[in-house]
Amino acid sequence: MRPPSLLCLLVPLLLLALGLSLGWALGDGLKGYSGERLAEVALELVPESGATHPVTSVLLNFRGYDTLLELAVLLTALLGIWSLGPAAPPYPPPGLVLASLVGWVVPLLIITGGYLLWVGAYAPGGAFQAGAMLGAAGVTLTLAGHPTGGLPAEPWQRLLAALGTLVFLLMGLGLMALGSGFLIYPKGIAKWLILIIEATATLSIGVTLIAAFLGGRPMSLRNRSR
Repeated sequence: MRPPSLLCLLVPLLLLALGLSLGWALGDGLKGYSGERLAEVALELVPESGATHPVTSVLLNFRGYDTLLELAVLLTALLGIWSLGPAAPPYPPPGLVLASLVGWVVPLLIITGGYLLWVGAYAPGGAFQAGAMLGAAGVTLTLAGHPTGGLPAEPWQRLLAALGTLVFLLMGLGLMALGSGFLIYPKGIAKWLILIIEATATLSIGVTLIAAFLGGRPMSLRNRSR
């Protein structure tokens, strides 16, 4: 039996040291800071954010850069999937029971997504939850044999996948050009600007999740059916 190599011993030790360091940093951050915490500051500024729910305020206003980058990461991941080649063949057509069930489930998922988008301003919800519901609707259609998962033609699919990131970025640049600062929303119209960003992000997230599940570059319905 060969003794373990130095590399096999070094990797677990490094992982253990990293874990201990992160644990120490977390404990020090929770216990060693006696000043005002970011959570308290964020809660005080919620009325000025354009949304009445703290989570939406944080995601779309106080740390909007991070949310923009999350959308960009989703788009980049989808572009990587599309670069791998055509999508897999579609699932076989469903039977009568599954087809009837899909006819009920998919509209409910879409309605739920719309509700989560609207309610996100003042209750738990928002673009990512709503987009996940749209994605679930498309995945359900795909499993039931729909070759495109309910997605539109290729040009529209590409546009919708990039729309959330594009609108988010253009909104920030437009506000900066007007002198307000990048993603610094004017108080009077902050609510509507956030709603526009969330609506377009919902569409992009839903399309991205469905397209990622299909697992390849978009193709026309005729080509997918061959």
